[in-house]
Amino acid sequence: MTRIAYLGLGTMGLGMVKNLLAAGHHVTVWNRSEGPAKEAAGAGATVATTVASAVEGVEVVMYCFSDDTAIDAVVLSEGGLAFVVDPSSVVVDLSTISPEKSAAEREAFEARDVRFLDAPVFGSRGEAAAGGLWVVVGGDEATFEEVRNVLEPISETLHYMGSGGSGVRMKLVGNLVVASQLLALGEALTLAAKASLDLEKVLGVLKVTDFRSPIFDGVGPSVLADDYSPSFALKLMQKDGRLIQAFAADLGAPVPSVEAASRYVDAAMDAGWQENNASALIKAVAVEAKVSLAQ
Repeated sequence: MTRIAYLGLGTMGLGMVKNLLAAGHHVTVWNRSEGPAKEAAGAGATVATTVASAVEGVEVVMYCFSDDTAIDAVVLSEGGLAFVVDPSSVVVDLSTISPEKSAAEREAFEARDVRFLDAPVFGSRGEAAAGGLWVVVGGDEATFEEVRNVLEPISETLHYMGSGGSGVRMKLVGNLVVASQLLALGEALTLAAKASLDLEKVLGVLKVTDFRSPIFDGVGPSVLADDYSPSFALKLMQKDGRLIQAFAADLGAPVPSVEAASRYVDAAMDAGWQENNASALIKAVAVEAKVSLAQ
């Protein structure tokens, strides 16, 4: 059993906490709103009222926040996690944030001799609840091996990517593929609709060909059902798209598919769909073509 503090119980956090508890770990949680903390308590977690009290006496601190701003508020602000965590703890950041912000975290923790891993996750609400996330990790490999036992209950696979920052960089590379595939599906369904093809049959072809994709299989039927219930909100995809473009620009790497996808994400945001699933960008493609994909 490992003593864990888990900070932030948003879309992903509550599912991770429940899986950590089910694996036999002792988990203390802290969250800015009361509701998710009560649910975590119902599953067996201890609830702390401050970050400092949450991390007292724990071996591992984990968190998954939505963006750089949240990291500033909870981790890097005066009196935040980076200043109150005990140096004996290992800190694991599961968030998707900018490489620059992750590096600032690492610097703040290492200044106090706190071991830190950047370990963002692929997957959304469903995978978090099922313990089926895919985790990409950057940092000291021995530290990664030390906390493997707390990463395994939340994950389907673990991938050690290399030195500090490697996990965050891999996450942005992977999210590029996600955005590109969502855009490709939107273009394909929209073109098929304009060509008067049966969209159910189109998905049947996409399901079996050598260019098939779990994203197509999962998102396609929901689009046809006009179901954009959020498992990963569109507003977060907009944030990720901007992170990818800034990251690529710094490296001089072209990312035309992300630039195109971001155009439709922005259009969907302008339409008021920010709380819809990220697949709402597909709806924006269809609107531009003046077709409906709902069956």
